[in-house]
Amino acid sequence: MNQGEFREIGHRVVDLLAEYLEHIEEKPVFPNVAPSTLTQLFAEPLPQGSTASEDVLRELEEKLLPYCTHVGHPGYMGLITPSPNPVGVIADFICSALNQNIGAYTIGPAGVAMERRTVRWLTDLVGYGEKAGGNLTSGGMMANFIGLKLARDSVSGDRSQHDGVQQRWAVYASEERHVSVDKAVDAVGLGRTALRALPTDAEFRVRLDALEAALAEDHKHGIRPLCIVGIFGTTNTGAMDAIRNLRAIADREGMWLHVDAAYGGGMLLSHAWCMRNQGLESADSITIDPHKWFYAPLDAGAILVKDDRRLTASFGMKPSYLTDELDRADERYQYYVHSFEQSRRFRGLKVWMSFKRYGANQIGEWVDNNVRQAKHLYSLVAKHPEFEAASEPPMSAICVRYRGTDLSEPESKELHAEVARRVEQSGKFWFSTTELKGKAWFRINPVNFRTRTEHMDQLFAWLEQECHSVRQSR
Repeated sequence: MNQGEFREIGHRVVDLLAEYLEHIEEKPVFPNVAPSTLTQLFAEPLPQGSTASEDVLRELEEKLLPYCTHVGHPGYMGLITPSPNPVGVIADFICSALNQNIGAYTIGPAGVAMERRTVRWLTDLVGYGEKAGGNLTSGGMMANFIGLKLARDSVSGDRSQHDGVQQRWAVYASEERHVSVDKAVDAVGLGRTALRALPTDAEFRVRLDALEAALAEDHKHGIRPLCIVGIFGTTNTGAMDAIRNLRAIADREGMWLHVDAAYGGGMLLSHAWCMRNQGLESADSITIDPHKWFYAPLDAGAILVKDDRRLTASFGMKPSYLTDELDRADERYQYYVHSFEQSRRFRGLKVWMSFKRYGANQIGEWVDNNVRQAKHLYSLVAKHPEFEAASEPPMSAICVRYRGTDLSEPESKELHAEVARRVEQSGKFWFSTTELKGKAWFRINPVNFRTRTEHMDQLFAWLEQECHSVRQSR
């Protein structure tokens, strides 16, 4: 591809995406297409010859764009994958063109500096001091994994990373934790049975009495407490655990405190609901995801650590083929030495550009609008005799339930699933279902800067209509 062709196809792509974003609200949120149809669309052997760029782009217009889930649509209120901000989209274009590998200084020196500054912004945001550090990851899954590895290494005196796990350890987390915590406990060699899933209170916060009981039981059986995983914004309801109380317990027991703020971290930018006073800065490590409620495009998570020396202690290996002999003054920061990944995408660019273009104030206003929309939906539900909310939303996530009389729980679960299916097929909205305290719920989460209050009114009217329709048909 010569520069003329690159320029021409690049302009066409920008025009195509600008048109897409301008008319995104007119599209169905979720494509009404069978999985088998999509499989057939792409059923072809590996291409052996070249294809003109315009033909490849035309094929994408026919086969990809019509069958995407349009997460930038104001009616998308499902998993926490917000509308990507436009400058972040441009940043990813630049990122791919430069192809900087931030894992090693020599393959991306300015990119390394940019990511370090971006991480500093995030550590400042959570309230950490100058000794803090971290790095950007693919998302909360990887960040929580790193957080649990740091916990394992620190509490074991760094023996586990050399000798393997030699003792029985336990990790304590809420029943409302993200599944990444379970996977991390497994991946760091503790085994899934080492996880203590603790019950929550009426507001879906981890019960401290249950934590104390679990600790006492483990002590009786010679099981050592390793880590508490607090949650700053649960996926289902946005609930926040009492971080300061967890810190006190962790200190008493000699445990690491990791806090999963992958979703709730966005509330640190809020103007109307300031949440910088919840003790987040007391955690040893924190997961936060700019690609969630900071509206950066995927993928951009982050692991933040109160003392960045712990990163070096857990990952500090320098193979000869990566040693930088020119770094005589030890000034070239090597992410591969202080993190898990070696080959690393230049994720910092889109987060840096997002903050530079919109500023924390504008992003905070978007966050506040999403919270207002959730609270508005809560007010509609509270006035309706046939619906209930699991709790008043502290963030943007809200779980809503149809509680028609004479419905058994299996029937209720079936009804909620059927209504969600109908809403998905309508193309007007998309949300998910979940289970809380053994009951089925609609899980609705407006995390889109295009969503307006009127969309919440339309959604609730649609829910009411479909719930009654499904009920009458059975």
